[in-house]
Amino acid sequence: MSTVGSEPVAGRYTLVREVGRGGMGAVWLARDELLGRDVALKRLGEVNPADTTALARAEREAQLAARLTHPNVVTVFDLAVDGEVRWLVMEYVEGRTLAQLARERGGLPPDQVAVVIGQAAEALREAHAAGIVHRDVKPSNLIVGNDGVTKLTDFGIARGVTDATLTGTGVVTGSPAYLAPEVAAGGSATPASDLWSLGGTVYQALTGRPPYDFGDNVVAGLLTIVRTPPPRLPDAGVLGTVIAATMVHDPAQRWTAEQVCAYLGGEPATALPPVPAVTAGMAVDHADPVGERTPQLTTQRVVRTSRPPLRRGLWLWPALGALLVAVMLAAWLLGRALSSPDEASDPGTSAPPTPATSSPTTSGPSAESMRAFVTDYLATVTRDPEAAFARLTPQFQQESGGFDDYRAFWAPIRSATPSEIDADPEAMTVSYRVDYEGPNNRPDDDRVRLQLVWENGRYLIAGEPK
Repeated sequence: MSTVGSEPVAGRYTLVREVGRGGMGAVWLARDELLGRDVALKRLGEVNPADTTALARAEREAQLAARLTHPNVVTVFDLAVDGEVRWLVMEYVEGRTLAQLARERGGLPPDQVAVVIGQAAEALREAHAAGIVHRDVKPSNLIVGNDGVTKLTDFGIARGVTDATLTGTGVVTGSPAYLAPEVAAGGSATPASDLWSLGGTVYQALTGRPPYDFGDNVVAGLLTIVRTPPPRLPDAGVLGTVIAATMVHDPAQRWTAEQVCAYLGGEPATALPPVPAVTAGMAVDHADPVGERTPQLTTQRVVRTSRPPLRRGLWLWPALGALLVAVMLAAWLLGRALSSPDEASDPGTSAPPTPATSSPTTSGPSAESMRAFVTDYLATVTRDPEAAFARLTPQFQQESGGFDDYRAFWAPIRSATPSEIDADPEAMTVSYRVDYEGPNNRPDDDRVRLQLVWENGRYLIAGEPK
């Protein structure tokens, strides 16, 4: 690992100091000795050359970010390779994040926020036009430069609209307090999801606090996003309108980045799609506290097909699908509270749980035991996420976003039943189809393929190769 004072990264970039940490790694100020300029280097972690999944993630981030050339997007220059470490080489921006500014001042003046959000919307308009969904829009990913220019950064979990990378092991990507309802419920992110997150960013920039206060309970927080009216700031003028036009449960009714740009650029609201009215219970000027209320509803079984029936325009609040998600989240919370009170009262930790307690076997890998492992893994994950998460290798636990994201993904699911299990002991891969009992908005491709490793007489999941 390269550090300050050691040899330059890739023989070219001299590390000066660590300036921050993103969701996918540490960020350093560095000096490009070849071109004589300051750059920002984001360490993407140690990548085993044989780990094609991790390599693909690093390369995908570089490729996606490099596709964007815009004044309000941090420019990516290079993907540097230094031993087994990948470094993303980016433009260095001297400034502060919007999160830092809003927190230090307890909220920013509306005029300043309007400028920052207008530039962020321009960045999203460019990204969406290029087919890229950022998936983690939030104040800490907006750098307000000393020159007054705002830049969107950290495309670490960004994905092209046509990218079919699986999240079958249970990854909910993004920062929980800014997740759109459809993503919080386990659905796929879209450009409309980025706009919900932009609305949440406006809220925090004005108030100094996030739109939802999760406290220590991430799962209950996701439930709140899914089932309760979004927060509003009715006295915030044009920015209150932006919040109301983007933080809408139905993605089809949200303004696009282009429409937000037009509105903040002076286009009258009457020339844009109508903004849903603020009804009773929606006009709140504070983050909605997370409660422990359990709706009295009945669940039903939804069997997955090759393309689940979630389409833009059908997320109608309070639609049955959202209510079913709420019921299953609440049922999961109740079950966890009854079976493990200590864990249920403090689920916010991102530390990995202790290793799985299942007894190792003495025989080597076989197709039969690999199929049995997958069956047992899926039977375990919905009733004991901690034990299931421990069946991922430490590296894949980190790549999956940590235990909190893993648990949030599986919370609404009552059961997951595999079929057509195909195991290859030589390649140590296993693929299968899976039917979920729960929400019908899981990823489109229900064919999952896992890379396994054999350690100390047991299987661990090491990745999701394509």
